[in-house]
Order: sequence, then structure tokens, then C-alpha cells
Amino acid sequence: MSVPLYVPVLPTRPHAVSAYRALSPDIRRRTAPLWTLPPRPGFLPRPLTQRIRKEAGDIATAHRHGSGWLDAPFADDVEAGILSDALTPGWWDHRNLWPVTGPGRPGAQQSLALAVARRRQDGLGMRVRIPAAWNDGTMSEILGLLDLLPPSCPVDLLIDLCTVLPDRPDAAKEALRALDALVPLISWRTVTVMAGGFPDPPSDFREGVLYEAARSDWETWEEIQHSGRTYLSRLTYGDYSVHPATYAAQVPPARNGGPPWGVLRYTTARSYHLSKVPHGTQYDDSNREAARCLTRLTDFRGPGATAGERWLRDRSLGMTSTGNHTVWNRVGSVQHMTYVARSLAR
Repeated sequence: MSVPLYVPVLPTRPHAVSAYRALSPDIRRRTAPLWTLPPRPGFLPRPLTQRIRKEAGDIATAHRHGSGWLDAPFADDVEAGILSDALTPGWWDHRNLWPVTGPGRPGAQQSLALAVARRRQDGLGMRVRIPAAWNDGTMSEILGLLDLLPPSCPVDLLIDLCTVLPDRPDAAKEALRALDALVPLISWRTVTVMAGGFPDPPSDFREGVLYEAARSDWETWEEIQHSGRTYLSRLTYGDYSVHPATYAAQVPPARNGGPPWGVLRYTTARSYHLSKVPHGTQYDDSNREAARCLTRLTDFRGPGATAGERWLRDRSLGMTSTGNHTVWNRVGSVQHMTYVARSLAR
């Protein structure tokens, strides 16, 4: 495995798979997503097995020429048992996906990931979630998991800060505390620090009014980079693309569900921009204005940047259809992932 330039945390949903496929080949080569299966409480075993296999199969197909991780961090004891039946160790053979586990997971989920890693001996992701302060008490469980692997099995450390917004100014310090404790444990193959920075829409979100928020997750990354630690050159940047970190833990809505409006999102050097977009062809004018709010930005990169910017330009001019939640999420993810990867390359 070559060290990735960028690790986006992506949900195993069609819009994210489509966005990954839409990345240019040079960006896709340096991007290794951490795909995250959502929780599905209350599903009967058979339909849940079918859903897991369908989503995992779509991810595996998308990764015929690139690598990534596949995780189920929100599975409870029942879901973890079904996951073990749906994605047996043999399922992972000859696929460019690595299993992931971490402290605090159900035993069945940990056992499956370790069994796959021992069988293939080509990679395991160790995802350590830090939604608040770093807890030294997780060290013993992490060490216990590592002890169950053969010494030759490469392990990737995935530090997940979860939500990092302006109300969490100590996120970088907590990340560094975790890194100081975990980096010396073993010779990790890769070390990634991830955080979710796009906010939820504000309570007074209105059509035609652009909402701007600071890129707190990127500022956290820069603070880590200025810490002077000896391991900084080993770190890889990760984020949650254009969704809040909480999005990954949400139960997917029923088919054709969701609110009657969506969000167009755009990333610039220091800000995240959100524009409310109504759903339905009867709102074409308002829909076009939502796209214009973004294309009028001084930092809008133009239709030649990615398929995301091209769609926004075309929508603002009425040259393409109004779209839906899947389209809006896809174009937002394409522009964001491309911009972040190119920023890191610079």
C-alpha cells in the first residue's frame, strides 16, 4: 500500500460511491476512503444481511483500482453478529478493502476484523474514536487487540476526532495526547487524523441566504502540524467530506424520504458554505438561485475544476435539471474531496 494523501470518511450510500467514482484518476489514486456502514436497528437478519452485502459489494466494485477501509463502528451486538455472517473472512479475499475495528466494539465485530487480518495479513485499520477528551483507559484494549495479530500484519492507526467545530478549541491538543500515547506502541503502517468539520444547517437556514462556517477541522490539522512532534511527517489528513461527523451514525431514511429541501455545499480555503436548495421542478428559480449563491463566491473555482463545479455552473444557468438529495450530496463531495487532496499536495 502506498501512503494515501487523503482519507475521507464516507458513508456507504450511493451518492458517496458515485462521488468517489467521479474523482479524477490522479485524485482517486491518492485517496483512500474509510467507508462506514450506518446503524440499522430493528432490521430482520435476512434483509440486513442483504443490505450489508449490497453496500459492501458496491464499495468493493468501486475499489477495483484503489484501496480503502470498510468499517461498521455503530453496529450493536445483534448487528455485529449479522455482519459476521454477511461478510465472512472469505468475502474479503481478492478485494482492495481492509477491515477495521477498535476499542469499545462488540466482540463479534472485533473477532471478524481480526480473523480477516490474520487470514490475509495485508492490513487492519485500528479506529480510535475521540469525541471528547482522550481516555488513557482505552490503551489496554488497543494493546489486547494488537496482541491477537501476527507480528507481520500491517496495522493502520485511524484517529477519529469525530465532530470538530469552533466550540471544540482543544481538539488538536486531544489529538496530540492520543498520538503521543499510540504512535510509539508499534510500527504503524499509516497514521491518520480525521475530523468532521462541515456543520449542520443553522436553525434559521433560509433560501437565497448563504451560510458560512469556519473550517475548524482544517485549523485543528494545522495546529497539529505546528506542534513540533517528531512523527508529524508520518501523519495523513482525513475528514468527513461535506457531511457532519454525526451523519455517518444516522439511520438512512426510507426510500424517497428526507426533507423537502436539501443543501448545496462548497469548500474554500478557510470556510464552508451552505446554500439551501428546494426539492422539485416547481422550484426551479429558487433552485437556480441556490446554485448562484455558490458560483458568485470570489473563491468559486470555475466549471473546469471538477464535475461538482461544472454542475453548479450549469444549474445556475438552468442548463441541467434541479437534481435531488443524491445529486446535491455527490457534487458537494466531488468538489470538496478534490480541493482537499490538491491542497494537501501543495
